[in-house]
Amino acid sequence: MTFKLNQIHKAVNWNKEDDGFTQAFWDQNVKQFWLPEEISVSKDLKTWQELNENEKELYKKVLAGLTLLDTKQGNNGIPSMMSLTDNLQRKAVLSFMGTMEEIHAKSYSSIFMTLLSNVEIDEIFEWIESEPTLQKKADLILAQYENTNDQRSLYLAMVTSVFLESFLFYSGFFYPLYLAGQGKMVASGEIISLILRDESLHGKYIGLLAQEIYKEFSRENQEDLKKQAFKILNELMKNEEDYTNTIYKDSGFEEEVINFLQYNANRALENLGFESFYTVEPINPIVLNGLSTETKTHDFFSTKGNGYQKGVYEELEDEDFIL
Repeated sequence: MTFKLNQIHKAVNWNKEDDGFTQAFWDQNVKQFWLPEEISVSKDLKTWQELNENEKELYKKVLAGLTLLDTKQGNNGIPSMMSLTDNLQRKAVLSFMGTMEEIHAKSYSSIFMTLLSNVEIDEIFEWIESEPTLQKKADLILAQYENTNDQRSLYLAMVTSVFLESFLFYSGFFYPLYLAGQGKMVASGEIISLILRDESLHGKYIGLLAQEIYKEFSRENQEDLKKQAFKILNELMKNEEDYTNTIYKDSGFEEEVINFLQYNANRALENLGFESFYTVEPINPIVLNGLSTETKTHDFFSTKGNGYQKGVYEELEDEDFIL
């Protein structure tokens, strides 16, 4: 490793805003912080036993696919974008987001640990490594992340990240949202809701950074970058349709999930400043309701709703005891 001599080392200065939005995203990310240990997944055990084998298999596979995506986003995606981001406040926000991706991945393992035997857990992780469409999805994503070395490739890495955060996850989110909307697997569904809230924030923030980079290019180069962005979208969508038809086979949900993917792909394009591309049918109302990141109402002692916020505590003073 080589070091530059006499270089100026800078520290992040949060006392002034570097732009008009990064500190707001930092604040919101911190407010949304959560850990899977705060949600009691054991409350889903009774419902889990009532699901048939096909329903259980589908549930395991959608969560396994999500685990792989979060792993790649935390280990490869966020670091690739941080490596070419000079602004220290932005690096900090991206770093926090990367940490949350690792927490998301761990949360699925918490669900597995509660619901499955060790043998079943080993089997589902072996399935991740052997499912062709899932492995291809990782390959397509890493093709961008592992080749980030200039502004152009940084932009395409951010585009890929927005697609991942804002639409690729949603083939996995559909089924847990559908079940939770019917009062089944509610605690696990709450974890999905918390993850959805995070991913919505991540897609918006990285989309804004991508739009800034896009504006730095000439009109001709912008057209080329837009074509590349839509090429990535088309490749990811084609594989995602194959993936959906594989894991949702015989469930009756295949067309609904693909429509759901296209709906969220339009939202991803919006985050990047582009127009909608897909014409979509109405989304299953149960699932659409689950997309809301507003506060959900739950019994305080049974389930941690995604409207939960950690309290701000102050030391007790003598005056507090004057009645």
